[in-house]
This record gives sequence, C-alpha cells and structure tokens, in this order.
Amino acid sequence: MKIAVYAVKYKGDWNLRLSVDIRVDMTWWLARDKEQENTVERWVLLGDELPLSWAVSLCEKFKELANMVRWGNQQWWEYLLAQLKNELVLESSNGEGMILSGGVENISIWDCRQGWVSRTTHGNKGWETIGAVRSIQNMNLITGVDGLDLESLTRQANELTHLLAGRQLLVPEAEALLAEAAPDLEHNWRSAAQLAYLQGRLSFAAGLAPTPRVRWSAARRHELRCNRCGSGKVHRTSCASCGRKACAYCETCLALGRSRECSLLLRGTAKPAMPRAAQVAPPANLDRWGLSPAQRAAAEVALRFLAAPPGEGRKSSRPEGQWQWARQLFWRSMLGRQDAVAATTYGSTLPDNEQSSPKSDEPAWGIAGRQVSDSAAERFLLWAVTGAGKTEMMFPLLQHVLERGGTALVATPRRDVVLELAPRLAVAFPQVSMVTLYGGSAERWQRGQLTLATTHQLLRYRQSFDLVVIDEIDAFPFHNDPMLAFAAQAVCKREGKFIYLSATPPRPLQKEAARGQLPHAKVPVRFHRHPLPVPIRLDTAPVHHWLQKGQLPVSFIQRLCVSIQRGAQIFLFVTRISHIQGLVELLIRQLPDIPIAGTSSQDDERTAKVQLFRATEIRVLVTTTILERGVTVPRSDVYVLDADSSLFDEASLVQMAGRAGRSKDDPYGSVIFISPQWTSGQKRAIKQIKHMNVLARKKGYLN
Repeated sequence: MKIAVYAVKYKGDWNLRLSVDIRVDMTWWLARDKEQENTVERWVLLGDELPLSWAVSLCEKFKELANMVRWGNQQWWEYLLAQLKNELVLESSNGEGMILSGGVENISIWDCRQGWVSRTTHGNKGWETIGAVRSIQNMNLITGVDGLDLESLTRQANELTHLLAGRQLLVPEAEALLAEAAPDLEHNWRSAAQLAYLQGRLSFAAGLAPTPRVRWSAARRHELRCNRCGSGKVHRTSCASCGRKACAYCETCLALGRSRECSLLLRGTAKPAMPRAAQVAPPANLDRWGLSPAQRAAAEVALRFLAAPPGEGRKSSRPEGQWQWARQLFWRSMLGRQDAVAATTYGSTLPDNEQSSPKSDEPAWGIAGRQVSDSAAERFLLWAVTGAGKTEMMFPLLQHVLERGGTALVATPRRDVVLELAPRLAVAFPQVSMVTLYGGSAERWQRGQLTLATTHQLLRYRQSFDLVVIDEIDAFPFHNDPMLAFAAQAVCKREGKFIYLSATPPRPLQKEAARGQLPHAKVPVRFHRHPLPVPIRLDTAPVHHWLQKGQLPVSFIQRLCVSIQRGAQIFLFVTRISHIQGLVELLIRQLPDIPIAGTSSQDDERTAKVQLFRATEIRVLVTTTILERGVTVPRSDVYVLDADSSLFDEASLVQMAGRAGRSKDDPYGSVIFISPQWTSGQKRAIKQIKHMNVLARKKGYLN
C-alpha cells in the first residue's frame, strides 16, 4: 500500500511520522499548537502516496540536520532523493523503475509564523483550502479538518485499540476482525488507527523490514526479514498495491496471508501485566488436582517461579538466558550456523520501542523495525518423562495465573492435541472464558482469558499473554522451526513467563538446565510409580536387507514371539514409509495367525487402524514416527528398527520407548533397539532413561 509521510518540529525536536489519514494528523498537530502556543514550529508533508516500505525506511534513517528548519521544497526534495537512493537503484535494476511523482514532487510546508510556505496541489485530501495560518488557528478544532469529529473519532480509536490489544495483524486480517467484532469500523478504520498511532496505542510496521544492522554483517544489512514470522526467505515481484517493480514478500508465512514490504502490519499495545507477589500457592490449590508426589513437587517449584516478581526467576543475565535457543534457530535460518551465536548476543529481533508509554504532555507514535534489548520474559522447563502426566501438572499453573486476572496461552504443535486438550481444560476451568485456535477455527477473532492454540496461530499475537505454556517443545513442527520459535517469543508480555513442557527437551535447553541457567523441575517417574523400561539392543542387518532377502532375522522373530505370547500390543517403528508394506507381508507370512497392519502419514485409514490397535484387534502395528508420541496403548512392547538411522535422534528414541510400560497393569513393557550399529543417539537415549530412573529412586518416588 501507499502511505503519507511528514516531518514535524515539535518542542524543538524534528521527527518523521507515517499517516494513513493525513486529516487526522493535521487536526492533531494544530490542536496541540493551539493548546500550547508555537509548540509545533514547522510541519512538512514529504509525500502523501509513498510506498509503505520507503516511508518506513525514511522514518528509520531520519536524523535532524543543521538548518533543517529553514529548508524549502528543493532542500527537502534533495534530502528524499539521497535517503531513498538504494530503493531507487533497486527499482531501476528490476525494470523501468518508478519515478518519485505525485506522492512527493510537491512538498507542502507549514510554518507556525508564516502559515503555508508552500502547498501541494496533488490529489484532493480535503485540506488544501485551509489557507493561511490565521484561518487555521480560527478553525473549530473540536470538529477538525474537513468535518473530522474528534470526539467520535476518539471513541472509535478506543474501540480499535481494545480489539487490537496484544495482536499484530495485516490490514486484510484487521478488516476481517472488524467485520465480525465491529462492523461500523470495517470500512473507516484508518482515521481511528491514525489517531491511536499518534497517541502511542498502536504502531505501524511494514510486513518486511531490513535485517538489523550489525558490525559483523555489513554485507547483509540490506537483506529483508518478515516482521510477522522472522523469516529471511523472501521473493520479489511487481506489486499493484504500491506500484513498485521489486516489492518483496515472505515465502514462509504465506498460509496466513501475504506479508509484503508494502503490507501494513498493525500492532496493538500490550495490556498491563498481572500483578505479582512472591506468594506460594496454598496447599488446597494443589490438593484439588490429585497430583502424585512427583507431580506435586514439580508443580510447587513451578508455582514459586510464577509467583516471583519479574527478575527474581532469572538465573543468568547473559543472552542465553533470554530465549537463546529460539533466537539461535531464528538467526541460523537467516545468517547460517557460524553467525548465529554472534547474532543472538546482539539482542532481540523484536522491535518493542513503539510500546513505550507516551510522556504526559507529548504525542507518542510507533514505527517498527528498530533494534532493542532482550525480552524480559523468563523461562521455566518442566521436564517430565513420557506418561508422567504433564497436562495434570499444567492445571495448577494455569489456575495461579487465571485467578489473578492474568491471561494464559497453551500452545501445542498439533491440531489433534488442541482438540484433545480443549474439553479437559473446559472441565478444569468451567468459569473461565476459553478460545481454541487452529487452522479453520471459528473462534479465531474471539478473546478469552485462556487460549489454546496450535503454534502457527501465535503469529497473529504480540505481547498478549502473562503465561505462555508450550507443550511438546521438541515436537514437529515446532522443533527446528525458527518461525514458530520467533512467534512464541513474541506473544509473551515483557513481564510474562514461559513454561516449557517436554519429556525430551532440545539439547541446548538440557545444557542450560544442567548449568543452572534455566530454572526447571524434573518429574522422573510415571503416575504408577514404576521405573521406565530401559531399552535393550538387538544386533541385526538393516531392514532393507531383510526386504531384499525376503526373510526376517531369527533373533528378531524370537523376540517378537515372546511379546506375542505375553499378550503385548507391539509397535514396530521404521524409518521409511516404503518399508512398511514389505515388512507387513513378511510378518504375515511368518506369523499367519496374528493380526498385523501398517500405517503412516499417507494412510487415509490410520485413525481407524490405531483404534483397532487400541482394541487389540490388531496386534502388531508397523508405523513411522507419527505414533512416537501422544498415543497410549495398554500392555505395549516397542521395537525400533534401524535404530541407528540419522532419522532417529535421541528425542525420537526416547519418545518411541515411552510407548511401553505406560499402563499400571503392565508397567514393565519391553523396548528393543534393532540395528547393525551402536550409535551415540541410542546411547544417549538409554542414558537419559536410566538417569530418570536413578533420580526417581533417589527421591523415593518408586514403589
């Protein structure tokens, strides 16, 4: 889109501002000049139809120069050409280019002593006939320029900022929100948004902005990244909206609408954080949830973390103490592995300067894209073994925040987990308004004190929640996705706190916890208080050799028969979908009396097959890692074929092993790692499981 940009000298200082409705700015500044005589010394309209990205660039690079107050049209014109030199070169290298016309060729200057020094004749914005300064000062400023009703506009701005509080939305998304929640504002929101911008309650950003400039990356300073998702993967095309021949858009978050250089991103300010006091929850709050001793101990530690005032829960002031893992994923996606650590030491990539409160007698505004200090949000890791009951431990943490009037978010990578958790949370907190968000959700514009969402939905929020609980932080698609890490970082209020839930935390988080840099609690035992099954290894040839020979190893069949004879349900995990059908056929030939099936992400009947597996109508299920987590089948044994594959890392192996021994009636299920090689991933997985068993025994949690 195109936007107006102007310079104003207010109380001796020059600043550049953006405008989606220049009438509002005229009324605003002239009203302030009337209230406090000669505080607005000079007002210069530089262009009323500049591409948004150019206007933002001008604001970002603006510095007051000597004698600027005496500049006329020619000096301002030369200044614009100099500041937009790179943009103009890029345009000319992508076709015929775009001439600086219309939007800036007739610069308008108003002086507090002289009135209109020069005025534009371009367009018809409803304010060309204002005339000399005498006429302006005699105007009825309650009505405003061209019939603008400030009293009504203020009410609309209040409504708009309430709806956008804690959100960041592109214009089409904002209009969709208004169509549902405030139809009267849907088509005339620009005036209200401009007033809110001037008041400091709303900020404007371009969808894409230049990568933050740092000493060690001078060559990359003109590269772009998405202000919504943080990605640096962009593509340039001609754009009808802004008229440029090389307008970039983000390729990473296209599913949520196209974020362009010229797309206006509206960012509402965060609501006040909930008050905090260092009070431990009374025992009754924990008694309600029926937690086991191990669950209760971990919940108490997490509650003390939540109750502590901001700053007391931080273990380290170094950059890695502030979402280091997420920011490294983000920077690696943009700069490569070697530059990632240096980038994270430079600070957060999230522009927060527009969130500062306005001074009592001065206007406030917001332009996104500047570099600021780290987010203040603190983190806590709840490291609970598979089957430990992480959801139950989450309930008292949510209760602590919700009872104090705070807002809480539970984010999980998968839609099916959202749909499974929603009824449980509704039963646990019947008096709390809850919103459930996922792709296609009918509640996407609703607000609730408790929000349950897939991680992709977080891209529409910003500094909105007092507590952010991220479930299964190690799971696909969250794991190794810098976009989702970037989104999760952005949604927590500055004074808010993160809780990570995981049975297999990423190694950077494990290291931080081990060094004492990350507050955490471990739950090393399942609810039935029996030790975790420790995997054993079976040395065989790789699976593709089995399929080539058309024969299963004798040692494997012998182990399989032991599981079948004891009545176990058998998971057979494989690395490749292409191996499933061949293995099923070999197994049926070897075990003709046993119901056997295979499934994968490409199987339309996978849900039905899992149900039959739970009901014991299928005894052996050959599958990929789609069933490595979130599935509980009583009396299960687990076989991991090709366990030495690079596709099975430590976390995957631990999760697959976690399908065994989950039932209190059969807590001693078997786990078999089958491979020709003994890899570090297998060793670390077994070491982690043994460590949890030792810890559980040491704390007296085992029966």
